[in-house]
Amino acid sequence: MTTLLAVLLFLNAAFNVLVWPTFYRRVAKDPRARDANGRATRFLTVHIVLIAVALTLAAASVVAGIAALVG
Repeated sequence: MTTLLAVLLFLNAAFNVLVWPTFYRRVAKDPRARDANGRATRFLTVHIVLIAVALTLAAASVVAGIAALVG
């Protein structure tokens, strides 16, 4: 059971690491990301926070997966 848990945690981490950086590139290119002066808008700031949280959870998933395997 712990092996299954570890595999699920690693898959979760891999998904987040693969998907969120691509999503960030799309959000950063969106016209809503910057105002007329080139400053970041709330749209960009909120998405950066969401992406940072997702990547932090991915790192925690890797640590938890390793802990599950080690015992």
